[in-house]
Amino acid sequence: MTKLTLYPGTFDPITNGHLDLIKRSASMFDHIIVAVAASPSKKTLFTLDERVQLVQAVTKDLPNVYVEGFSGLMVDFAKEKKANLLVRGLRTTMDFEYEFGLTSMYRKLMPELESVFLTPSEEYAFLSSTIVREVALHGGSVEAFVPSSVNQALKNKVASSL
Repeated sequence: MTKLTLYPGTFDPITNGHLDLIKRSASMFDHIIVAVAASPSKKTLFTLDERVQLVQAVTKDLPNVYVEGFSGLMVDFAKEKKANLLVRGLRTTMDFEYEFGLTSMYRKLMPELESVFLTPSEEYAFLSSTIVREVALHGGSVEAFVPSSVNQALKNKVASSL
């Protein structure tokens, strides 16, 4: 059975940790849609279109990975795409508690959607988009934490906001 898998997130910005999970997922599942959430409740640094373009740029060499932006409920997007798997990353026990609650809600809204949880590679266990944004906004180097094209986009975004 072909599995269409979603890896949803805000990806503001996409980090090496996200990319690690995408690559690992791409080796396990037939088709991956990296679902970039509009997330209007979050004050994102990059627009939805910019985030989609950044994710597309860093995943272009992965033939079974597709990138799409979406707004609204993730389960509605999953239904629209006929996805039956959801990949989520877990770094901490706090992530687990949050994701466990979401998964319970997803089961109520879309029982056929299964969740698969992956832990990050050890070198990315501490990494989050929030940390990367904060470091970049305060003039620190994030080149070790994001793909080079994302690093340049961050530098440009920070420079334009000064």
